[in-house]
Amino acid sequence: MKVIALEGPSYAGKSTAVRYLRTRGIEERAFVSDCYVQHIARRTDIPPARTASAAEQLAAFEKFMDIEGARVRRALVNAKPVVLLDRSVDTLLAHAHALDALFGYDVHHRLRDRLQELPFLRPHHTLYLDVPAEELALRRKAAGHTAAESEYFLHEPAFLAHARDYFVSAAQPPVSGEVAVIPADTSRDAVSHAVEALITYWTR
Repeated sequence: MKVIALEGPSYAGKSTAVRYLRTRGIEERAFVSDCYVQHIARRTDIPPARTASAAEQLAAFEKFMDIEGARVRRALVNAKPVVLLDRSVDTLLAHAHALDALFGYDVHHRLRDRLQELPFLRPHHTLYLDVPAEELALRRKAAGHTAAESEYFLHEPAFLAHARDYFVSAAQPPVSGEVAVIPADTSRDAVSHAVEALITYWTR
């Protein structure tokens, strides 16, 4: 079973790429799992992006890992040769890495240790969609979300820089076996086609 993950900041184009792949018949050969937050029924139950303490960050991780366990079970039941994830456990580790750097929570290593006790889908390949902060802000504005979320922690420059660092610097290697970076500040079609090309290459 080949596991491939799509990663990148919010509004980078991950979900758009997944929708495109679905129109191209990806689900005939792949189990496709949407982003963690799509598995939480009520928006108010989604853990905050900006947790207030290390304990709160650890609790958020456990909630998302409950979802990860369900992903594992569904992938095994589907028994398809490819698993495609809109975000993987590396999202959770990148988030913790950023909060450690910003607020000194010191939880990243604890989460990595905790993973040894939990079932999770370890990606063989990860596609990181790399988009500058300025472009992300424009996309969020175009989507009409700036008024409802005037302060969006996930797009704060310092958070974006540290989360990106987790995927591209290799200082603390991601769980994924390989990370390929795709410059994604182009059109949605171009990004979707680039994602499709790499997935096709890895799964042929």
